[in-house]
Amino acid sequence: MSKAIKEAEKMDLSGYTSESVKVFEDALAQAKEFNEVADITGVILTKMDGTAKGGIAVAIQAELGIPVKYIGVGETIDDLQKFDADEFVNALFYREDEEK
Repeated sequence: MSKAIKEAEKMDLSGYTSESVKVFEDALAQAKEFNEVADITGVILTKMDGTAKGGIAVAIQAELGIPVKYIGVGETIDDLQKFDADEFVNALFYREDEEK
């Protein structure tokens, strides 16, 4: 996940709306508050349908040290997959037609 953090630091966020940034900040604040009252050992991201949720996964890992364990890529329990950080980072930062 450290590769994702390094790549994220290079990103130009000027195209993001203030609403997007607010949602991201709220999600991180909620994770921090929840972590204060519960012994969180991992995160499961459901309905993984965009990079916004992926971005919060990177932030939770970086800020709180809580690993992402599973991601949901559909609507049923059978759609949960073990989280692969390398695959996730590549999907966030590289297009299919682009060399890694």
